[in-house]
Amino acid sequence: MLAYEFMQRAFLAGALIGLVAPVLGVYLMLRRQVLMADTLSHVSLAGVAAGSLLGGNPSIGGFIAAVAAALLIERLRGLYRTYAEVPVAIMMTGGLATAVVLMSFGRTLSQSFSSYLFGSIVAVSSTQLWLIGGATVLGLIFFIVFRRPLYALTFDEETAGISGVQVRTLSTAFSVLTGMTVAAAMPVVGVLLVSALLVLPAALALRIAGGFFSAVIMAVGIGLTGIFGGLTASYVANTPPGGTIALILLLFLLLGMALQKLLLLGKRKIRGRQGISYTKTEMTHQSDDNTSGKEGIETV
Repeated sequence: MLAYEFMQRAFLAGALIGLVAPVLGVYLMLRRQVLMADTLSHVSLAGVAAGSLLGGNPSIGGFIAAVAAALLIERLRGLYRTYAEVPVAIMMTGGLATAVVLMSFGRTLSQSFSSYLFGSIVAVSSTQLWLIGGATVLGLIFFIVFRRPLYALTFDEETAGISGVQVRTLSTAFSVLTGMTVAAAMPVVGVLLVSALLVLPAALALRIAGGFFSAVIMAVGIGLTGIFGGLTASYVANTPPGGTIALILLLFLLLGMALQKLLLLGKRKIRGRQGISYTKTEMTHQSDDNTSGKEGIETV
């Protein structure tokens, strides 16, 4: 399988995006901004259409559109502080509507859009690979350098601002990084499934991990395993890579939740048996005390 150059590119692209997307997913879930990934993917689809119509590179067009939409969402968040979901809904509607309208101007454009909708990781171009690599490097540097202020921002923005964190600047940088990662992940799983690559590993890691740092490490491991397993399974079974990766990640989540419930049931049964044995021992001691008391009365 790895003897083919397109599979080498696919595994390299998957490894790069698998290092940063699950980490971003953990922060998005904790900040309750999961729908932001779907929104930016729809807006990036409009950028792909605009880039194709203007005769440019569609991937770069989608990249620029996602970053611009992230900045606009952050601006709208300042206007709708009480209703945090309103900016996301506005951008999702505008992005999808723009993409549909732009697609209608080109007859051949709609035919090539299937690779952007469902992903075509086995057809990753050199430009897309450079964009994925750039987004991964910037993302890892961002998470390493700003890990402490970003941690404070994630759980409580007001407390982070009081402690000296530049909340608005850091939040804007985080939104821009989200847009870059979403645009970079489009060739891997497509617009319709891009949130699966960000959310599913993070959702499983946050359920079974013991702390924040372990959740981040576990999410990256789950994401890379799902990507590599999905690519291998799609090569063997001749299925779409993006959908196969998403299904494997979903299977991991369901199995993890089922295993967690089984472990909880096992612990409850063990505790129940220990409680029963403790009760029996206590009753035995009470009967011994009663017997000794009766013998004492008879002796008197």
